[in-house]
Amino acid sequence: MAVPAEVEGVRQVDVPVLPMARLRPLIGDARFGELELAASRTRAALAGTVVWSVNSTATGGGVAEMLQVLIGYILDAGVDARWLVIHGDPAFFEVTKRVHNRLHGAPGDEGELGPAQAAIYERTLEANARAVLDAVRSGDVVLLHDPQTAGLAGALAAAGARALWRCHVGSDTVNEWTEQAWSFLRPYLEPCVGAVFSRRAYVPSWMADDRVEVIPPSIDPFSPKNEDIPFTDRARILGRLGVISELPGQPPGTFVRREGSLGRVERSATIVAEGEPLDPIAPVVVQVSRWDRLKDMRGVLLGFADRVVDRTDAHLLLVGPSVEGVTDDPEGAEVLAECVDAWRALPSTARRRIRLVSLPMDDVDENAAMVNALQRHATVVVQKSLAEGFGLTVAEAMWKAKPVVASAVGGIVDQVEPGTGVLLEDPTDLDAFGDALAALLRDPDALATYGARAKRHVLEGFVGDTHLRHYADLMQRIVGG
Repeated sequence: MAVPAEVEGVRQVDVPVLPMARLRPLIGDARFGELELAASRTRAALAGTVVWSVNSTATGGGVAEMLQVLIGYILDAGVDARWLVIHGDPAFFEVTKRVHNRLHGAPGDEGELGPAQAAIYERTLEANARAVLDAVRSGDVVLLHDPQTAGLAGALAAAGARALWRCHVGSDTVNEWTEQAWSFLRPYLEPCVGAVFSRRAYVPSWMADDRVEVIPPSIDPFSPKNEDIPFTDRARILGRLGVISELPGQPPGTFVRREGSLGRVERSATIVAEGEPLDPIAPVVVQVSRWDRLKDMRGVLLGFADRVVDRTDAHLLLVGPSVEGVTDDPEGAEVLAECVDAWRALPSTARRRIRLVSLPMDDVDENAAMVNALQRHATVVVQKSLAEGFGLTVAEAMWKAKPVVASAVGGIVDQVEPGTGVLLEDPTDLDAFGDALAALLRDPDALATYGARAKRHVLEGFVGDTHLRHYADLMQRIVGG
């Protein structure tokens, strides 16, 4: 049952089928056998039932990337899985960004979350619900992702669908901001049959245990963001982006798209820099994330300038999406502008060692290949978030055998174990961050050892078969109950 092409802005995202069998050589026969059994049982339990995922953007964030992969594998398992993206105006996304920040325990813009904001939120989701209900049938299972979609639960429940709320964000501690966010969301979550969190610590105290499932996210080693890229293609991709020197006459770098066809990186990045592109052999520190204050890109810039520039010959690449390509984050352009202002205020010696890179979002797979090439080129990958729902960028870097320097917040703590990277106890301490990064850059043995251990750790705990089996168990319980 297809959604009309454009009804109140809701649209269905086409996802290519991904063969689960490609996981077998990686995870081994025993783990793959468990995955096949879970798929068979879920296929039988869900016969005639559609599993929908609903979120607010098809590109430009971890949730969208995760859905591309999970839905692809679920389709290969013979389960009817589909994906809808809702529409919202700037006022709606201002409200949901406020809720998002406060679920992390941060004030954000410190604006109100009262009746006026609830009215904006409800009005937008009521309009989206009409289109969603043209597609969803009674008995279907609907995964509503993050605050943007929670308000659809009531309409779905009234229509006989089973709504689950999937929360990808949260805070390990409770404060006035988390309490405000949960007070806002709680009425909209009551009609849900359950909720899924990335970490147990994120579950609010008022939510009954029998309605909660904890499922950590995972990476797909075969996606354009994580697949192995030959050195020559990596160099061509980075040259086309404008990050390193491009050899004249070279063809575009290639990558394998999710459905198996060959893609080419044709587009360049928008780069704020002083001087020529980097020498390909120069050591590079990379942070890839949204232009979001909670990712603290500005802090990374300042800490690197103050404590790393004079002690190493490394360069810093702060990498984020083109702000025009991320429709559900109204703060992106502001944060990028703040980073540019901070960069301009640096002395020339520091400016020449720091680049702000905005990647085009026109093609999801091409963008992922760009990120892949940048992380594989990195000497160290940084994720100095002030708060983090899970921060799967860390596992993605570790899969590429890269040592990480990351904040001890949220799900990052679950990913970085001793000997795989450096955890920053206080992510606001820029001196400590810079000192830790400089020390690691000057220790080639630690760089190699951490990277090798990091890749093994990700294979054991953060590859998609475990993620899929958890969801299979949950779907069976929801339908069976």
